Amino acid sequence: MKKIIICLVTLQLISSCNELQQVVNQLPQSGTLGNDEIANGLKQALNFGIEKQVTKLSGENGFFKNELVKILLPDELKKVDKTLRSIGLGKLADEGLKVLNRAAEDAVGEATPIFVDAVKNITFNDAKNILLGNDDAATSFLKQQTENALYTKFNPIIDKSFKKVGADQIWSNLITKYNNLPLTTNVNPDLTDYVTTESLKGVYTMIAIEEKEIRTKTSSRTTALLKRVFALQDRD
Repeated sequence: MKKIIICLVTLQLISSCNELQQVVNQLPQSGTLGNDEIANGLKQALNFGIEKQVTKLSGENGFFKNELVKILLPDELKKVDKTLRSIGLGKLADEGLKVLNRAAEDAVGEATPIFVDAVKNITFNDAKNILLGNDDAATSFLKQQTENALYTKFNPIIDKSFKKVGADQIWSNLITKYNNLPLTTNVNPDLTDYVTTESLKGVYTMIAIEEKEIRTKTSSRTTALLKRVFALQDRD
């Protein structure tokens, strides 16, 4: 009996895979669309995500007032925050959290061209599979291809932004006050690394939101190319 069930399940999986492959194989013949045009449609969707969503992050409170991407304190600084508030330094602690987000907001504005160039250089050899993937498949592919390089470029921008918005001085003051308290263990977090990582997460989150909008809402397909390409992945 078990063998029969296993055989039936296996046949069902093979059938599903075959059906998906048939759909993928049919895509280049859909209308006059070829692989290059499908790839260009996906790149356009990503560029729209950068232009429409990531640009919002570079404005004042782009991170700080956006609960989806707001940068919170790392675990090792939560005890710093709690301790400083307990001795009446809550206002300083609030400012410390705000300037982390301000640094990210400032940096994203300077880093947007990096993301645009990254999209231009992507070759979607598996464009058809991305098109038939999850709602964030293109964003996930972009992240996989660019995250390490973007981190390397983004990190010094964050460091520069820390100085520009005064985050370095505020956090130096905060950490010094905390480390000088009795019965506390000294902390020396790498906030540049932390904010860089969190900023990149925020950027990819917002790009994914726009990709999902384009995939699931025909009204968000604002160009002829987007309408033609993403019509291929619509399901009844």
